[in-house]
Amino acid sequence: MRISKASLVRPGANEVYGIFALALSLFVFAYSARFGQVSILAYYGLWLPLVLVDYRKVLGNYASYLWIFAFTIFACITIFWSAAPSLSLRTGIQYLSHVVCALIAMRTIDIRTLTRGMIAGAAIVLLYSLLFGTYHYDPLDGTYSFVGAFASKNQLGFYASLGIYFAFAAVFVLGEKGPWMGAAGAAGLLAAYCLLTSQSATSVLTTAAVIGLCLGMRAITALRPASRKLLFIAASVFGGVAAVAIIYAGGVDLILGAFGKDSTLTGRTYLWQQGIEAAKASPLVGVGYQAYWVQGFSEAERLWEEFYIGSRAGFHFHNTFIEAVVETGLVGLILLTMVLVIAFFGQLKRLLSEDRDPESMVLFGVGALLFVRAFVEIDILTPYHVGSFLLYFTAGKLTIPRRRRAATLLWPAGFHPAPYGRSFGPMMPRPGDSR
Repeated sequence: MRISKASLVRPGANEVYGIFALALSLFVFAYSARFGQVSILAYYGLWLPLVLVDYRKVLGNYASYLWIFAFTIFACITIFWSAAPSLSLRTGIQYLSHVVCALIAMRTIDIRTLTRGMIAGAAIVLLYSLLFGTYHYDPLDGTYSFVGAFASKNQLGFYASLGIYFAFAAVFVLGEKGPWMGAAGAAGLLAAYCLLTSQSATSVLTTAAVIGLCLGMRAITALRPASRKLLFIAASVFGGVAAVAIIYAGGVDLILGAFGKDSTLTGRTYLWQQGIEAAKASPLVGVGYQAYWVQGFSEAERLWEEFYIGSRAGFHFHNTFIEAVVETGLVGLILLTMVLVIAFFGQLKRLLSEDRDPESMVLFGVGALLFVRAFVEIDILTPYHVGSFLLYFTAGKLTIPRRRRAATLLWPAGFHPAPYGRSFGPMMPRPGDSR
């Protein structure tokens, strides 16, 4: 049996390859520090060769991606004033190539394949952590927590969050049945167990918030598009007022106390303050992409010592916006925030405007998760990270014309209508037609 090469790059027809590629990519993102450059080459080998199959289809029109590449290009340009130019050059090129791979995946993978691949990948990552993981003592709060095969419980918690979210999306958004419904349930339970054992308050709270938000949006989208926007605005105003009331009533401290945290978020507020002070040294363009946390630099060494980071690596300001402004200044902060905001609100706009759009519903949840976590983590700022991969996948989907993608979603699986102008075309009167 011969399989057409074109099926490798046709969304929906490449499900087996897509699931495999996504699952292996997640494993590389999670454990590339353990397996080294070989794993990174395997990641590139999954996506870049697809360009050779059909470069027009796989790459698309890169002129429409300029806003997506803006931060990436600027990160590479920072080598000209970087405090560590060689490091900025290497990581900038890595980030650029990582974004290209994410956009290739965006062009070739549909939403069902993405969801199934993320479920499979998260399950494999979490199982590996359960088999080979360890516990870690946190000297700041005096507790032991399960970090899996990661160096941080927050990273284990993030993959657990992704496992829970995509399991939820598979069943309640895409309506998976049969084996994949069972797989989603098993992966969701595994992810929930890992989330609890990690004791990551960040991941627990953000996961609960995003699942609740998606349930609310599911109820809103049951209405006609004309009524959704009014209800969404009303719900947003009510939610904002309720949030302010909870904050003033001491609800934040109560929630943090339930996780054994205090108002300093285990020293994060102090770390944020230090980041803001560091940004003042070069507020416009920053010190260079990935050029702050460098061994031998006095401020980085001081903070590593204060936070008991013996490895002197893998540390950050635990806030995407602060980290971005320190490394790339206000210019980089604006460019990165633009991608994040457009990805989130662009999917929200489609969700409120379309009659039924499962793709936008799933990607809206992804955008919400990344947006919320941006205030406490830096998931979207580094290469070979599942957060940045999902961000550019979500943003890239907005560049694909709505009409063509919506038409594809309406046809049964495995059936692909002929291009316009052949056997049939759009429902428009032909010249001379009596209609």
